[in-house]
Amino acid sequence: MKLFSCENCRQTLYFENSRCVHCGVPVAYSVETANLVRLRHKSMLCRNGRDRDACNWMVPVGSDAEFCASCALSEVIPDLSDPANEQAWRRIEAAKRRLLYTLFALGLPVISRRDEPEEGVSFRFLKATDDAPVMTGHADGVITLNVDEADFAFRENMREKMGEGYRTVLGHLRHEIGHYYWDRLVRDGGRLEAFRAKFGDEQQSYEEAIERHYSQGAPANWNENFISAYASMHPWEDWAETWAHYLHMVDTLETAKSHGLTVRAPAADKRGERIATERLAFQDFEDLSTGWNAVTLAMNSLNRSMGMKDAYPFVLSPVVLGKLRFVHDLIRSGTSERQ
Repeated sequence: MKLFSCENCRQTLYFENSRCVHCGVPVAYSVETANLVRLRHKSMLCRNGRDRDACNWMVPVGSDAEFCASCALSEVIPDLSDPANEQAWRRIEAAKRRLLYTLFALGLPVISRRDEPEEGVSFRFLKATDDAPVMTGHADGVITLNVDEADFAFRENMREKMGEGYRTVLGHLRHEIGHYYWDRLVRDGGRLEAFRAKFGDEQQSYEEAIERHYSQGAPANWNENFISAYASMHPWEDWAETWAHYLHMVDTLETAKSHGLTVRAPAADKRGERIATERLAFQDFEDLSTGWNAVTLAMNSLNRSMGMKDAYPFVLSPVVLGKLRFVHDLIRSGTSERQ
């Protein structure tokens, strides 16, 4: 995520800002320009921003739409008369906007199911009850998220119970959208054989894979071949976990670059001296992986200095890097074809 600046006073703005804290000018995010711009009329703002101060995105230019490109994808939301639901919804929508920022930046197609019922995507944010449990997941372009995942205590409890090093709302959304793009880019894009060479045969029974995973757990050496224990369950989950991780990398590296962060890569030159990473670009996969290694080393070292657990609890084996490269190349090739 890049930093933004106020058009009026040049003060630094962040993606979530709806007003410049320095000069007070109202601002909103424009998808068309990928920038925070001065909001000159409230009618330009998403309805969720106007009515609830819950969104800082503008509606599409020249459109009579009520909702922005992000909020319009929300097909079902929880009952907002419940304050806990409204708080959870705000957190989820904020994470979705960050997800979409990266998808747009990568040039990936984001189509609403309202416009394309067969190939579009939509989101359903549901509150579980004793009679109606909610499973986070994806099916035919519909991404469902249990709103309890936006509750910190619930999510931390689930993270501990599932033995996970990482669990966030944004991570869930990036994972589930990965399933959607598997349909669009791999299955419909004629890349099945190349996918199977890296991730395995997705035709194996998913139901049997679930039962095996939750009864036997992940293989003892899962981290040699998978980004997470969950990824070892089935090629579809391996893909979605790898896809989500790629989005983590791209967004975090853009943030680091935007803040002017220069770090030293763990590799050394022939004289044994550390090599400084002057820029954190990711047009090339080698730049991406080298920059990521350097940034995550710094992230974890900073956290340890504060007495906190590692911010990045993952290890990228050569096999996992090969899968990440597959995602990178697939996105790049797809973007080139669409241009």
